[in-house]
Amino acid sequence: MIGRISKVFIPAVISLFVFSSMASAHVTVMPKTSSTGAWETYTLKVPVEKDVATTKVTVKAPAGVEIMSYQPVPGWTYSSEKDASGKVKTFTFETTGEGILSGQFQQFVFVAKNPEKATKAAWDAFQYYKDGSIVEWTGGEGTDAPHSITDIVTTSNTDQHSSQTSEHSDKAQTKDNSKTKTEVTEKKTETFTSLSLILSGLAALLSFAALIIAIRKK
Repeated sequence: MIGRISKVFIPAVISLFVFSSMASAHVTVMPKTSSTGAWETYTLKVPVEKDVATTKVTVKAPAGVEIMSYQPVPGWTYSSEKDASGKVKTFTFETTGEGILSGQFQQFVFVAKNPEKATKAAWDAFQYYKDGSIVEWTGGEGTDAPHSITDIVTTSNTDQHSSQTSEHSDKAQTKDNSKTKTEVTEKKTETFTSLSLILSGLAALLSFAALIIAIRKK
């Protein structure tokens, strides 16, 4: 009985482990959510799911997304293909060394301007291996090789209102603090003036007393 369970259970566990490892080895672009019109800093993560190294990765810019700049990576070159208007259609990171070895991953950072309208930006990626094979991460969700998707969302009016309310609150607090400081300064000035008058009166009184004493001595 135990032998039969082992024959069924062990292969199932191994299959689940292999599937989980492959599922976690997808090429991804982060963050998964961003705002319309934002200049977002994206991170392209490229893991290796084979026993050979990855030597190149090419990404197709999603519709409406403008690739603006990239962060240089030691041991890798950057190139891009542009359309007639000068906008980047695809960009590529290619190794000048061994590449990404089995069991490793590499991150590539770039900046892109999001479209002004809400959409789902699909990042089609092409992963090139040293043995000449290519994995096309261009499928939809649930496929064996899905592309990464960033949900470009419109900032809600509630968030904008909260931001404006906070700003107004800060301004009001600053105004109240300034008013309080002014009142304290005025009170200090009044106190100093009163004290000066009292001291002046005492000085005059002492001078008068000294004058009388001097006259009597004569």
